[in-house]
Amino acid sequence: MANLVETARNAGNFNTLLKAVTALELTETLQSPGPFTLFAPTDEAFDKLPEGTLDSLLQDIPKLKKIVTYHVAFGDVRNEDLKQTDEAQTLEGSVVAIESVDGAIKVNDANVLTTDILADNGVIHVIDAVLVPAIVAGGRSC
Repeated sequence: MANLVETARNAGNFNTLLKAVTALELTETLQSPGPFTLFAPTDEAFDKLPEGTLDSLLQDIPKLKKIVTYHVAFGDVRNEDLKQTDEAQTLEGSVVAIESVDGAIKVNDANVLTTDILADNGVIHVIDAVLVPAIVAGGRSC
């Protein structure tokens, strides 16, 4: 099995996220033993951001780091775990809210599209929006 970075790269729909991870030099962290849970926004989720937002973030490394590390939770949190918890501590330092209603799972305002993509050092859950910590944008998802 591959680590989180290799697994995301092989999936083919996380290119923007991986570009940010590389720009922030977080690749080594996400290849370390972990385990980590990655709430991974698709390229389409990044495309939903307002025009110029991504370019702006790539120029503001501290803000970008807060956003990207907000997508990484500690531990190997699988689908069944998501259904039984209401929050997860992130690498950024704050928590994301987790809600499970009628089998659908949300992380903050993002819908979880696919769960339990397993990697050697954790698990990836695919989400449909970019999560933004409250410290950056008043607690809303983009």
